[in-house]
Amino acid sequence: MFVFAQHPSIANQYLAELRDAQAQTDRLRFRHNLERLGGLMAYEISRTLAYQNGNVQTPLAMAASQTLLQQPVLATILRAGLPFHQGFLNVFDRADNAFAGAYRRVARPGDDDNEFDIEMEYVSGPDLSGRTLILIDPMLATGRSLEKVYHTMLRFGVPAQTHIAAAIASPEGVRYVQQQLPQCRLWLGAIDSHLNDHYYIVPGLGDAGDLSFGEKI
Repeated sequence: MFVFAQHPSIANQYLAELRDAQAQTDRLRFRHNLERLGGLMAYEISRTLAYQNGNVQTPLAMAASQTLLQQPVLATILRAGLPFHQGFLNVFDRADNAFAGAYRRVARPGDDDNEFDIEMEYVSGPDLSGRTLILIDPMLATGRSLEKVYHTMLRFGVPAQTHIAAAIASPEGVRYVQQQLPQCRLWLGAIDSHLNDHYYIVPGLGDAGDLSFGEKI
């Protein structure tokens, strides 16, 4: 597990602006900071991937080069993950992409107030067999959405390795993912204090989807 907040870098400034209630009133700035943080995370993940040596012809001579041995697959959860995902796509610009529509089901009469279900109504992706999968979601709260998306993605094949990237995580979500998906490596902007009674990360930053695209009904 790599936590950006534990290391000095410009990523911490992006995180601070993402959390700042005043700065959040500028949706463009909020989306851009998610995108920039995603780009930094993608770079760090790129350092763990395999490369092949080669040569490239310049106008003057041949130059030694290194290129990715295999492009990763970038997967995100709609809609909140889209700006964060774009930051990864800016770095891995030849990557294949996968998408899932997952959300917490609104409580219904008779439901236990302390429980909720994860609903999935859409999933698409390329062949994942033997590839590197990067699961991208700005908020790792309970971890249940990521777990469900990961297992649903397996219908497209079993990846050789999986990375999970989140801007903000809760300790509860981190523990859940480490227990349920021990094969996955975590890349986190910061790990916050706890989840509240509504399963929101505290101090967190609010609803990343609403802050990016407007409130939903």
